[in-house]
Amino acid sequence: MVASGWRVELGATVLKEGGTQFRVWAPKSKTVNVLILSGKATGTVVMQPEGKGYYSITVPGVDHGDRYLYQLDSGKTYPDPVSRCQPDGVHEASQVVDPDQFQWTEEGWQGIPLERYRIYEIHVGTFTKDGTFESVIQHLDYLVDLGITAVELMPVSQCPGKRNWGYDGVYHFAPQSNYGGPEGLRRLVNACHRKGLAVVLDVVYNHFGPEGCYLDDFGPYFTDKYRTPWGRAINLDEADSDPVLEYFLANAAYWINEFRFDALRLDAVDWIFDQTPKPLLRRLADEIHQHRERLGRQIHLFAENDTNDVRLINSPDKCGFGLDAQWCDNFHHALRALLTGEVTGYYEDFGQFSQLQKAFEEAFVYTGQYSRYRRRRHGGPTENHPGSQFVVFSQNHDQVGNRKCGDRLSATLPLNQLLLAAATVILSPYLPLLFMGEEYGERAPFHYFIDHGDPELIDLVRKGKQEEHASGICEGEIPDPAALSSFEESIIDLATPKEGEQAVILAFYKKLFALRGSLPALQVFQRDAMAVAGLPEQKVLFLRRWSGDNSVVCLFSFSNIQQEVPLALPQGSWQRVLDSSGQQWRGPGEEAPERVEGGAEGSQRTMITINPFSVVVYSTTISGGRHGAS
Repeated sequence: MVASGWRVELGATVLKEGGTQFRVWAPKSKTVNVLILSGKATGTVVMQPEGKGYYSITVPGVDHGDRYLYQLDSGKTYPDPVSRCQPDGVHEASQVVDPDQFQWTEEGWQGIPLERYRIYEIHVGTFTKDGTFESVIQHLDYLVDLGITAVELMPVSQCPGKRNWGYDGVYHFAPQSNYGGPEGLRRLVNACHRKGLAVVLDVVYNHFGPEGCYLDDFGPYFTDKYRTPWGRAINLDEADSDPVLEYFLANAAYWINEFRFDALRLDAVDWIFDQTPKPLLRRLADEIHQHRERLGRQIHLFAENDTNDVRLINSPDKCGFGLDAQWCDNFHHALRALLTGEVTGYYEDFGQFSQLQKAFEEAFVYTGQYSRYRRRRHGGPTENHPGSQFVVFSQNHDQVGNRKCGDRLSATLPLNQLLLAAATVILSPYLPLLFMGEEYGERAPFHYFIDHGDPELIDLVRKGKQEEHASGICEGEIPDPAALSSFEESIIDLATPKEGEQAVILAFYKKLFALRGSLPALQVFQRDAMAVAGLPEQKVLFLRRWSGDNSVVCLFSFSNIQQEVPLALPQGSWQRVLDSSGQQWRGPGEEAPERVEGGAEGSQRTMITINPFSVVVYSTTISGGRHGAS
């Protein structure tokens, strides 16, 4: 059953008393017909005007699985803008879907707290050779064993063709048909919940894809007042924009209610333009939180943005939008530039050890300083928001796929640096995100790929990708986004047992998540329960976190030489619980002592030998919870 009887007020709705109600917003058309193309009620039916551009009609005999189109007064026929299923692609008929046909078996699932999110990002089409929702299910036990608590799906709205990143979606209510459509997606979400995994969906509310989008024939969905990198902006604040706003609010509620997603990740919110007093982002937060209260489930709203704007997660009483968390690109840039030495594109602004230290202290590196890449001041302070409101990563779909050759860190970094990068993310006081295959050092690239049918559009995409790439070195030609090979080369191999170096990397990721899950100090995110310090010349970062009687200190060395560093610890006996330079991780062997005695209020300093590009972790139980100074 759809949660609490909620339903979308647009599109095709199968009625319990029989028949199907069709409802569409088409203010540009004086008349609208619905053409029933299959089932018991085939024929053309005139829809009734409701006013304000809406048309509706209930057609007896139409049921789950029947196909239909809308006909406007021009005589042209189009799929439903709010189609729940496009079985034959973006240009063909829509299909009636009754969500109550699916039998959920995850009853009792209530989601997980934000602090427990350990996210694994998946592109469904390249996660397995079959590239379907169903084929993801067979790997859920693997993700649970790894230590993952949440699966994030890149966008699954119906796109043109059969291969796409998902950001060219044009039917935001219709899960991609060749992935398995709405039935397959429900099965995947249901299976995740049965395994104890939350599910996050990446949604795109800043633009529609360039092929198969017929919304402009229905109503003023777009505006020329603004412009996005991907085409026309959405009309959210001009004349007749209220129904457009309702479209996106309904879409967010649709995924939460009809598919039971636990969270939504809003793509590139800095390209959502709405200057009304209560803009879309604020309304989305209110909408999601209302459903959270109504359903009694933990439901969250994440944002991706490039502006380092903490107003996204500020509460409304602080003039914020009230979203739950946001992605933190600065953390990635600081980490990657420090490890690789890259200085092209936006990495021009990064590469200093102090910047990674600031990322640990404040999440954002740029909090109002001048950016050479942007040639202006950038960002704002994080205002002591807890770390659980920021998602960090060493790789994701953008930071791999938008490189010239789609190369992963594992293509160039040695083993010790890959392990260091993993520890920097997973042991950080933030929510960690992995990109599929990262956890064992997958070597397959992740290219940008499309499957458009318009040759002119394909040429535009090729040209755009040639001009857009900001980082990475690619020998030979940049892979053609339209080539089948670009897609096939991006398919990862999760099924083959991991051996050699890949087995070491996988075991190390499991160890990191096990530490994060077992040590209380690694499960708190408040700024007053952590201390960060660094030795810039030696490139060693110290992170200490505490909770109750447990305290943990992590030493991250980004130096290429072995060195001694002073470590001041509060009173207690500190046990080494991890050293990435150990022989089990194919390192030269541990040099840091297995046990260290702390002094009162951190007064006693011990010299610790730490190997190049390694992480050492100590943990202790401190009587009375006295954690002392850093």
